Amino acid sequence: MVRTINENTVTDAVIEQMSGTSAPRFKEIMTALVRHLHEFGREVDLTAEEWLAAIRFLTAVGQKCTEHRQEFVLLSDTLGFSSLVNTLHDKRTSDEATKSSLLGPFYRQDAPVLKLGDSIVSESKGPEVVYYGQVTNAAGQGIPNALVQVWEPDETGNYDLQKLDPSVMDLRGRFRTDSEGRYYFRGICPTGYRIPMDGPVGDMIRAQRRHGYRPAHIHFIVGAPGYRELVTALYVAGDEHIDSDTVFGVSDSLVISVNPNDPASPIPNLPTVHYDFRLAAAAKSAAMSGRVGADPSQILQKAH
Repeated sequence: MVRTINENTVTDAVIEQMSGTSAPRFKEIMTALVRHLHEFGREVDLTAEEWLAAIRFLTAVGQKCTEHRQEFVLLSDTLGFSSLVNTLHDKRTSDEATKSSLLGPFYRQDAPVLKLGDSIVSESKGPEVVYYGQVTNAAGQGIPNALVQVWEPDETGNYDLQKLDPSVMDLRGRFRTDSEGRYYFRGICPTGYRIPMDGPVGDMIRAQRRHGYRPAHIHFIVGAPGYRELVTALYVAGDEHIDSDTVFGVSDSLVISVNPNDPASPIPNLPTVHYDFRLAAAAKSAAMSGRVGADPSQILQKAH
């Protein structure tokens, strides 16, 4: 007997046809996706014209992606989905640890390896700041030789991928903590910026009457063997968009202030940002990445 397909029966028909999926987690995710996607269509009474507009939009998002730009990550960020996935990641540990924040669409995996105290500045002209602190475990003990990766926009609010030849890296670096888990390096005072608005995500933001700005911040990835990798960012207090980040990355515990006269600075006569990172122990099973995003070139390679 031929099944009658209508707006209600089609959902069960699709899920039934996928029932032979061999990978349990893939089956769970796709079943839930179909169920919620179909319910969304019924809830808004989606028209054919609106469906086609969505197809055009997603096609344009994909066409904007290159090895140096990830428009789909930007879309996920501006819809708050990246922030949601970060929050779910943080809930999967019982240890008290530094809160995650967004990786964003401008991470590059091969940043220069630098020594403690070095500057990540090669091209920028912004005011110099010393970043320093300690990487610890949940008990507050320093973690030696932890890898600290950092990147930030320049004084105009642009990352190197946005304005320089791709072979040039600016305001990026990789450092190793000392025997007590301490890190310190020189960068520039973080700058706020507007997300790229020259693509379909920018069109969406304008249509929603949103400002599209991110508050001043600097990104970190901190990791060590035996610990969950931490993907986070520090945000400057007082920024006009600190309470309305267009990608929903700010948390109270990640807000910092620049100290113009810090007697504890490891490099005298420069303003400082002091922040200690706390890592959670890795699960005894498979370690799960907290990176909601990736180097754009790596995403493109895997897609091909």
